[in-house]
Amino acid sequence: MNTPAIKVCETFFSLQGEGTLAGLPCFFIRLSGCNLDCLWCDTTYATDEPGRIMTVDALIAAADEFPAALVAITGGEPLLQPASDELMRRLIAAGRRVILETNGSLSIAGVPEGVIRVVDIKCPQSGAGGSFSAANYGELRPTDEIKFVISSREDFDWAVKTSVSHNLFTAVNAVLMSPVSNLITAADLGELILASGLPLRLNLQIHRLIWPHKSRRA
Repeated sequence: MNTPAIKVCETFFSLQGEGTLAGLPCFFIRLSGCNLDCLWCDTTYATDEPGRIMTVDALIAAADEFPAALVAITGGEPLLQPASDELMRRLIAAGRRVILETNGSLSIAGVPEGVIRVVDIKCPQSGAGGSFSAANYGELRPTDEIKFVISSREDFDWAVKTSVSHNLFTAVNAVLMSPVSNLITAADLGELILASGLPLRLNLQIHRLIWPHKSRRA
């Protein structure tokens, strides 16, 4: 029987680079296509390149080569592809620990239970401000993580206001703050976090620190 097909940009085995599970071995499935055009995007190739069609069965088999690893479904924007739900369901049913990285512009309500959703809420200066679906605030789970990519003090203040007004510190497992490397330093963002008095987590891309010349590793 044929299984649903998905357009895939790339698959690879590496270390999880971000979030509360950073540093763990992880099998990445990067899906093609995105509905946003963020100024700070570091994976534009997921939209620019044609990708290849793979069945869910083929992706499950590829993940099975790394049985002890996390599996991260990323993009692009994975939820643009309806078969991504089937892929996640199959992985969860197989006992895998699964992370979904999504931009939050599409409903997360249908994401299978057990998936850790890392939801990137776009700040105003990203060029995609206002893209987050407000209905998703009501769909958040305690295992989810929220990420803000910060380019300035203004973005930081907006992210803090958003986190407080929507009770994100109690709604999810972590609120992550990631610096745009050429616009705000990790040290300066760290100082803002310390001064805020809030349980924000500085989120650095450790794969880029370990392998600075490998732009396509996670």
